[in-house]
Amino acid sequence: MTHRLVVSIINYRTADMTLTCLASVLEDLDGIDGHVVIVDNASGDGSETVLQDWLDAHPGVPVTLVRSAANTGFSGGHNQGMAAKPARFYLLLNSDAVLRPGFCRTILAAAEAQPEAGLFAPRILRDSGETQDSCFRFHSPLSELIRGANTGLVTRALRRFEVSLGTEPVPAQIEWASFACILLRGEMTAALGPMDEGYFLYYEDAEYCLRARRAGWRIARVPEAVAVHFRGGSGPVKTLRNARKRLPPYYYASRTRFLYQAHGLAGLWAANLMWHAGRGLALLRRLARRPGGQPPLEGEARDLWINAADPLGPRLAPHET
Repeated sequence: MTHRLVVSIINYRTADMTLTCLASVLEDLDGIDGHVVIVDNASGDGSETVLQDWLDAHPGVPVTLVRSAANTGFSGGHNQGMAAKPARFYLLLNSDAVLRPGFCRTILAAAEAQPEAGLFAPRILRDSGETQDSCFRFHSPLSELIRGANTGLVTRALRRFEVSLGTEPVPAQIEWASFACILLRGEMTAALGPMDEGYFLYYEDAEYCLRARRAGWRIARVPEAVAVHFRGGSGPVKTLRNARKRLPPYYYASRTRFLYQAHGLAGLWAANLMWHAGRGLALLRRLARRPGGQPPLEGEARDLWINAADPLGPRLAPHET
């Protein structure tokens, strides 16, 4: 049976968050031919038992629990979720997110009305109620110069290469969108194949959008469909970045993989060198005693070269190193 909508949710040691997310999805699916697939990504903390107990206590709910034999990361988890049930549309949803009422009907109506689009990006709110940046340009050598310099002058001069498109992006400028919450057309996923499991976490959404765009699929934004993303449910990267601490190796392995797939080996190396050039500009500003942006992340000058000689090399997941 092919459902109109299958919702894929990955659980990794976030059982309580996952059940809160699930409740919002089931309420919004009322009257829609839909099904939810929860993939427990080898949590190993009893999460799968908590989820199974909930399912046992709610017989007949349209929910399937998939127990992954290993932690396959973001791509691998959602690949299992989408493979579990055929559908016309797949909603990939973080376990640390909830849907606002009317989300599914709104985003499905937009998808039905735009057959040339393969990906549909909703409005994503922070728990504070502010709209979260969730639509972007692709990372590139010049965007790495902007990031390295981290100064207003460089950012303004190279505005059209800045990754973030802000909270109200121009639809024609959207090159990729966050997969914290994204609707994918089943016809497109069948043509493109699964997400790249060479990524453990981060940049896999940009790569899938890159592949989709190269195949002629458009990304549409549907701001009337709203989800709330609490963020950071199963990964430390955002917390570490805010504290300017060293990020895990898998983050840089993912960055390297994407830049190589998007721009080739020369583009990857150019991006790294541009970042260093940007840091040089930031240093000159400090020497001139002019205010600058934030300091670089701890160890980043070295870490961004991870896998540079072998861009499709190991993904450096914590349990694989």
